[in-house]
Amino acid sequence: MGLPRELLELLVCPKCKGDLRERESPPGLICEACGLFYEIREGIPVLLVEEARPLAEVLRDESPPPSS
Repeated sequence: MGLPRELLELLVCPKCKGDLRERESPPGLICEACGLFYEIREGIPVLLVEEARPLAEVLRDESPPPSS
């Protein structure tokens, strides 16, 4: 589903004012320049730097555990 394209064109990273890219799973917006992930909760982007997670953490959390 995702956010409307018109809205995505208007949104910028609150930290660096750079472009944001939408991610579907987990739902959120990514700032490549800052390496931050902004969660989308109930269809609403949470664009607070204090609430953002490091992108590396989000990617690590979703990767499967190493098989033994």
